[in-house]
Amino acid sequence: MSKPLKQIHLAAHFPGVNNTTVWSDPEAGSHIEFSSFAHFARTSERAKFDFLFLAEGLRLREQGGHIYDLDVVGRPDTFTVLAALAAVTEHLGLTGTINSTFNEPYEVARQFAGLDHLSGGRAAWNVVTSWDAFTGENFRRGGFLPQSERYSRAKEFLSATNELFDSWNGDEIVADRQTGTFLSDAKAGAFVHQGRHFDIEGQFNVPRSPQGRPVIFQAGDSEEGRDFAASSADAIFSRCATLKEGQAFYTDVKGRLGRYGRRPDQLLILPAATFVLGDTDTDAEERARGIRRRQVSGATAIKHLEFVWNRDLSAYDPDGPLPDIDPDLGEHTIARGRAQVRMYRDPLATAREWRERAAANKWSIRDLVIETGNRQSFVGTPATVAATINEFVQADASDGFILAPHITPGGLDDFADKVVPLLQERGVYRTEYEGTTLRDHLGLAHPDDARAEREAS
Repeated sequence: MSKPLKQIHLAAHFPGVNNTTVWSDPEAGSHIEFSSFAHFARTSERAKFDFLFLAEGLRLREQGGHIYDLDVVGRPDTFTVLAALAAVTEHLGLTGTINSTFNEPYEVARQFAGLDHLSGGRAAWNVVTSWDAFTGENFRRGGFLPQSERYSRAKEFLSATNELFDSWNGDEIVADRQTGTFLSDAKAGAFVHQGRHFDIEGQFNVPRSPQGRPVIFQAGDSEEGRDFAASSADAIFSRCATLKEGQAFYTDVKGRLGRYGRRPDQLLILPAATFVLGDTDTDAEERARGIRRRQVSGATAIKHLEFVWNRDLSAYDPDGPLPDIDPDLGEHTIARGRAQVRMYRDPLATAREWRERAAANKWSIRDLVIETGNRQSFVGTPATVAATINEFVQADASDGFILAPHITPGGLDDFADKVVPLLQERGVYRTEYEGTTLRDHLGLAHPDDARAEREAS
């Protein structure tokens, strides 16, 4: 008996933080004006995507004392953008990255519950932690949490917000005009949370929202991140680049769910991906090479190399060989606020590997950064891209993808018009939305239904 076809989940990432956008392209538009967000969201909804995703940076990143040249300056607050998009879309999920290190549970729960009400049940929260003192300088408490504490606080933060979401059952508002009774229970929303990181008590002032709780996303490939997702998230982002790597990540994370009394279908694996379309596969490959060279200028290549070397490399020629000096292993981080520096846990080993690869392939610094910096990219004709995406999902390397185009806001248009219909023809992608909430789109149970299932088992 053949395995049934999995349905593919697709979402869109509006670039801006850790972006791959080519802002200098003549077709590129604003990353700040609402018209760009609205165009991007409407295209995503036309393509029947599950959700739109906004990343967030809490401080403009610096390198060598200067603002990093690919950071977007002036982008509106995440909740402001998502609330506005709720008014111009009907089905599309609205996902925002909100930090658990420099916020408070009550505030975040209120904002997401409010967004879920305003959107009719389409809100989602990407729970992240902050990792450096540089970002912490923007906040009253200053400093930062050591790595061992970040996920401890995040787990308790999420637990506390869930207690706030669940402090309303959903049937307390009766609004009886005859008797003048508004609430059936004057203690609706009452909560008490006492823990290591939070000691809060009061009444939550937002009634049960359409989804019960927002959908919870988690981004993190570390051991702590994988366990956090397996215990608490509805979906996890990843950056696996090949089919084999994707299958290994998928198997590992799904395999952790049983430890927490969860089934494999209760957590979705959604890697980030780029794409380039062409009339032929060769044409698409040529376009992809050109786009990568525009994404990685000579100056950008040097800055990326500094993530590993932790030194000022501005005197080096980006079209020349890699430095023969070793990385600086000191405490000072030259790339301040850049999460990428955490990817290289052994800079000396990375430098050795990169020198060997560059020598074997006759790569310059810029060539190396282009070749090593790729996310999973789908490159080819619409038919090739549709087939490759389907292969990854059916082979359990992912449950779908979060697509990050290199042009904003029109970068999704061709994908929506040319690739989506091919996936629909294969019977692996919806032709219409079948539900009203983001949980419906993702095939996730309402928290109340999930709780009833647990109690019955």
